[in-house]
Amino acid sequence: MKQNMRGLTYAILSISLLTVMAGAAMAPALGAVRNHFADCSPMVIRLIVSLPALFIIVTTFLFRPLCRLMRTRSLALTGLLLYVAAGAGAFFVDDIAVLLVLRAVLGVSVGMIMPLSTGLLSYYFPPEEQSRLMGLSAAMNQMGGVVATMLAGVLATVQWNYAFLVYLAGLLAVVLVAAFLPNERLASRGSRLKLSSLTRFHPSVTAMLFIMLLFFVYPTNFALTAAAQGVGTLTTTLVMVGLDVVAFAVGMVFGWLMKNLRRQMKYAAPLFFLAGYASLAWMDGLAGMIVGSALIGLANGAGVPYVNTIASIKGGREAATTVMPLISAALYLGQFLSPLVVGPLASLLPGDVVNAPYAVAAAIAVLFLAQTWLTRSHHALPPAD
Repeated sequence: MKQNMRGLTYAILSISLLTVMAGAAMAPALGAVRNHFADCSPMVIRLIVSLPALFIIVTTFLFRPLCRLMRTRSLALTGLLLYVAAGAGAFFVDDIAVLLVLRAVLGVSVGMIMPLSTGLLSYYFPPEEQSRLMGLSAAMNQMGGVVATMLAGVLATVQWNYAFLVYLAGLLAVVLVAAFLPNERLASRGSRLKLSSLTRFHPSVTAMLFIMLLFFVYPTNFALTAAAQGVGTLTTTLVMVGLDVVAFAVGMVFGWLMKNLRRQMKYAAPLFFLAGYASLAWMDGLAGMIVGSALIGLANGAGVPYVNTIASIKGGREAATTVMPLISAALYLGQFLSPLVVGPLASLLPGDVVNAPYAVAAAIAVLFLAQTWLTRSHHALPPAD
């Protein structure tokens, strides 16, 4: 039984490795893709990264009906096979329209598996184990992003379409899910999501939206601000990878943090975001970049598993079909809205235009801190062991 639970854990965590790769992993390859499709506008090329997020959001709202139609393993395998086919299938495509269709299908596939990557932890494991597992899930997500991004960048130097081969990593999850995930039904055919139950989860959903709004200020602006300060590409890359390493490390020890500092952890993400973006906005030189990046890594590494833990405990065994699809939608909506919200606000600020997005992010972090103080309670978690 213990061995089966270990295999089940590996199967669920393997899904977490894949979800972040939907759009961000292709960012290093966009230059090679743009050179190949030279007649296409830059906006069309950017859709390769951003289009999956839109279809992820739509699909997450259809997740509960899908759970009524399909059992857990069948749903996970369908999503994973679509993920591999649509992701790696772009390797064989030489038409931008077909490529964008495949990216949309990739978004659908992630929308099918994303709620399972966290919701199944609350379904199969007791509350006292969930903070540790949510931390591991976030760490795997972070590691998957780092490895896939670096690998896609290397493969793109061979030829533009080779970058899409990183999605073959989904085959590992297919094997693990087929071997270890039970084929149960998460939602009954007669169950419905009531509006009154949605109000229970708005603190977690709003918090995830804040976390992604804030975090994605960093990858969309950091390389530009670093270049403006005369920092080289290699140094910039190392600092950005360092952020991911910090977030990964926080995820690995998140269970311990929640056990020993559970009342303080609710403030970790907003405070670290505030300190991190203040450092980037008002500290000069490489030192400010390193300090700010490390603090933002701490914020993201603590914030994502904290929200998932609170939401999963509050949602109970039904979390996979109630709150987790909403959390997934908020996560990708925040990614999509971040440049659309922060960019225009930054343009209104006087002074240093380059660092203006960080000043806006610091202000948003203050709002996040207020939202946390108004909506969070230390009673949300069971007592520590």
